[in-house]
Amino acid sequence: MALTFPNIDPVAIELGPLQIHWYALAYMAGFLLAWAYGNYLVKKYPHSHGPDKDAISDFMTWAILGVLLGGRLGYVIFYNASYYLHNPLEIIQIWDGGMAFHGGVIGLVTAITLFSLKRKINLFRLADITACAAPMGFFFGRIANFVNGELYGRPSDVPWAIVFPRGGEEPRHPSQLYEGLLEGVVLFSILFVLIRFEKIREKPGLLSVVFLIGYASFRFIIEFFRQPDSQLGFVFLSFSMGQILSTAMILGGLFLLFLISRGKTQYDPA
Repeated sequence: MALTFPNIDPVAIELGPLQIHWYALAYMAGFLLAWAYGNYLVKKYPHSHGPDKDAISDFMTWAILGVLLGGRLGYVIFYNASYYLHNPLEIIQIWDGGMAFHGGVIGLVTAITLFSLKRKINLFRLADITACAAPMGFFFGRIANFVNGELYGRPSDVPWAIVFPRGGEEPRHPSQLYEGLLEGVVLFSILFVLIRFEKIREKPGLLSVVFLIGYASFRFIIEFFRQPDSQLGFVFLSFSMGQILSTAMILGGLFLLFLISRGKTQYDPA
C-alpha cells in the first residue's frame, strides 16, 4: 500500500501577483545558513592565509552567482541541450525550473578560484569552508524538490513508496528525501566532525576531497532509486547522466587528493 503524497502547494507565499515558491525559499535558507556557518567556522578556526569573516560575507555574492549561473548552464548543457538549442531565449527562464547540481559545483569552483585570486587567499582553504557549509543548501533543495513532486524515484513496492502527481499511478521511491538525508544531513555531519581535527584542517583541500567524493558517492548510489530524466533516459548502459557526472566528480576529488599528497595546496598566495 502506497503512501499519499502530501500535495503541498509549491507557492509558499502569495502577495497579489507576486508568488514566492518553496523552491526559492529553500535557496534563500540554504545560502543564509551557509553564510552563518561559514562565519562561525572562520571565527573558530582562523588562519592567516584563509578567509576571514569579511571575506566570507563578500564571497556570498560570488557563491550565489556561481551556483545559479553554473546550475542553470549545467542543466542546459548536460540535460537538455537539444531543446535549448532550439529555444535559446528560455535559457534565462530559471523560474520555470531546471538546475543541475554538478553545473552548480562547476560554477561554485569558478567563483572560489576567482575570488581567492582577487583577495589573495588560499583557495583550498576557502573551498574547505564552502564544502562544510554547502550540504545545508542540498538538504533544503531536496525538500523543495519533494514539495514540488519533481525528481521522484523509480517504481517500488517498499512500504514508504509514494504515488507522485507527475509520476503516474505507480508508487515510487521518494528519492528526493533519500538525497536530502544523505547529501544533506549525513554529508554535513561527516564534515562537521572532520573539521574539528587540526591535522585535517592543516591540509588545505582535504575537506573538499571528502565533500566531492562523499557527495558523488551518495548521488551515484541514489541514482539507482531515482527515475532517470525523461529527455535523456540512461546515458551509458544502465547508468544515468547523474552517475556519469558523479564519476567525474570522484575523479576530480582523487586528483585533488593527489595534489594534497604532493603539498601543492600548501601555498602562500601573498
